[in-house]
Amino acid sequence: MKKIFYFLLCVVCVTSSLYSQTATIDVAENTFKVGVLGGKEEFYYGFLEGDQVVFNFTELNGKELNEVEIIEFPSSSKFMDYKTKRIENKVLNIQNTGVYKFVFSNSSLSSRVCRMKIQRIPATETTRNFNTTVYWRTVKDTTFLPSLERYLVKSDTIAQEIYSAVPKISSQNAYNGNKNYQIVDFTLPENTVSWSFYIGTGSEGKAEYDRALASYSLKAAKIVSGIPGYGPLAALALTGVSYFKQVQGESNVKYWFLSNAESVANFYANQTFYSYKKGDVITEASQMKSPLNGKVYVALLNDNTVYAISVTIKVVAIQLIQEWRVRTKQEMIITNKQIPYLRF
Repeated sequence: MKKIFYFLLCVVCVTSSLYSQTATIDVAENTFKVGVLGGKEEFYYGFLEGDQVVFNFTELNGKELNEVEIIEFPSSSKFMDYKTKRIENKVLNIQNTGVYKFVFSNSSLSSRVCRMKIQRIPATETTRNFNTTVYWRTVKDTTFLPSLERYLVKSDTIAQEIYSAVPKISSQNAYNGNKNYQIVDFTLPENTVSWSFYIGTGSEGKAEYDRALASYSLKAAKIVSGIPGYGPLAALALTGVSYFKQVQGESNVKYWFLSNAESVANFYANQTFYSYKKGDVITEASQMKSPLNGKVYVALLNDNTVYAISVTIKVVAIQLIQEWRVRTKQEMIITNKQIPYLRF
């Protein structure tokens, strides 16, 4: 009697053990559509070390699906099949507890209607009720990307007198046959950010420039010592503040800042020309913000019928000399990333 009892007990134990090893648990059974030209569908499930996963797949219209892949998250491929219509009872042995991604990709011009079934065979009866659901949490992902950055090493401001002359312009009825007009020109240096000019006629015009220079030197000693070549014209070019006064005199001069060489030719030919600044003055000083490069032409005309005039002309340019270098910097980029996890 005891032998029969022990025999029956052994049969029950063996049967129970075999059942726990072979009984399958349905994890998912889905019908889904994969879109055209790079369409992709992904499904996530969790499995335990020692589990066996039974995977079945069918394209319901009998068409090929470009790619089916099972990946151990994040990137370890465990199974892949190409151009397949059906996969039957593919068994995957799970080596590591984690999240597994089932990926279905389509590169065709028409969509694919698919059906999949995923089953799990637990390693032991104690893990039979394991939760295969995958949950998601948001984490901040910080990456550093190298980029080139241009930075300023040093910056110097320089005031430079680029033109100084006292041309003499004949009268309208000069006996020597000289013209009562003249064109002077100068070239703005590189890195010019502003410039200024002074025009003054006769002895009054020269005296006013000398007065402004002496007066400014006394009032602005600190600035003069800080920027080489700084004076009343430089101050005017840089700040727009004029230290020159209007004076009375006997002779005036008409002037035009001509736009280009074509305007110069037209001026000489007594044809229509273009200018961006003009005046009829005894003395004038002005800040100029344009142009900032190239050659500048100034036409001068004496409308006096009897007397020639001398014209004091001075031009000062402000240059900004900067030294730039390039260095590599790490740019921090923070993005939100979804991370899958399992609940035990």
